[in-house]
Amino acid sequence: MLTEKVILLTGGADGIGWECARAYAKAGAHVCILDNNPAGREKLSQLSNGNHFFYRTDITQETEVEAAVAAITDRFGKLDAVHNNAGTANPSLPLHNTSAAQWQQVFDLNVKSIYLTTRFAIPHLEKTKGTILNTSSLVAQIGQENHAAYVATKGAVNALTKAMALDYAPMGIRVNAVAPAAVNTPMLRQWGLDQPNSDSIFQYLDQLHPLGKLPDGDVIADACVFLLSDAARFITGCILPVSGGAELGYRR
Repeated sequence: MLTEKVILLTGGADGIGWECARAYAKAGAHVCILDNNPAGREKLSQLSNGNHFFYRTDITQETEVEAAVAAITDRFGKLDAVHNNAGTANPSLPLHNTSAAQWQQVFDLNVKSIYLTTRFAIPHLEKTKGTILNTSSLVAQIGQENHAAYVATKGAVNALTKAMALDYAPMGIRVNAVAPAAVNTPMLRQWGLDQPNSDSIFQYLDQLHPLGKLPDGDVIADACVFLLSDAARFITGCILPVSGGAELGYRR
């Protein structure tokens, strides 16, 4: 489905990002991981097919993102897709307990990074009639207690996805987002440990999804492959929930 596509993937060294990297490679893409975790370079050999690439990047820094996009296009001669997946869920606090520094850090990583990758990738995506995918969260739609900054950033991601879809449609560029509920990742496990009821939080997470227990990141990755593929060629501005129905009905 993604044969010979060159995909820029932020936050691809672990969690949902790593599952997406594996799925994109399996679908025939060349996966270019931008991550501040050097372990991502060592994991490239685990990806099937293709010619894959790692560029250690602080995606909140303009010069580093510009250099990473240039390195990708110099190596592959094109760019077909950008998946803005990197993000943080910390701190787990209500608004009045969130410091200005914490607030800024969450917005820099979860929102500013999308601005930076888009700014430098758009000229290349216009040439390939490419696509942009943002990793959002179900909390942007339904809210979440004790997570004010994170929820605010994901609400911004949803609104930004729709604005970008309108701006770039004349260029033939599609822009969508995927919105998981809870997914079994290192970030979620750390969040669980940070909760005051950490002993019972994972039982709660298993019961959150009507379709079953806490899923792994591969369920998100499969949806992402679809949204980046030509099978989704007439879909743009969509916030696709991949949530197991977590937002449905009244449940304890």
